[in-house]
Amino acid sequence: MDFNLFMNDVVDAARKDIREAGYQELTTTEDVDQALTKEGTTLVMVNSVCGCAGGIARPAAANSIHYDKRPDHLVTVFAGQDREATEKARAYFEGYPPSSPSFAFLKDGKIVTMLERHEIEGYSAMDVIGKLQQVFDKHCEEV
Repeated sequence: MDFNLFMNDVVDAARKDIREAGYQELTTTEDVDQALTKEGTTLVMVNSVCGCAGGIARPAAANSIHYDKRPDHLVTVFAGQDREATEKARAYFEGYPPSSPSFAFLKDGKIVTMLERHEIEGYSAMDVIGKLQQVFDKHCEEV
């Protein structure tokens, strides 16, 4: 099996998972600027191909939003794949080092909080859902 073909399949599946969950994929710096400067609340899922992204972060991203309160906007960048878009998004995450997978929560274009890899890896998807929903409870309106 060709490694590059295998990795393309892995990346394609990871992209599909998060898009099907309702997240807008940001692949250019322009996409990032447009999405992250919107008024309201925005959850950014920094996607990756690691095991904790597939087994914990993406399932948490998909299921945490089925809740009474949720962000106005759901977007994603893909670390290691869409490098420029990811770098641009990370510029909005002032005070936080690069981390993937991770979740950044913004309000009116400003970082409010972040759920970093060390708060995802080693936890269950249910744990991460709970952490995200705590942020939603504090900062989001009921839908």
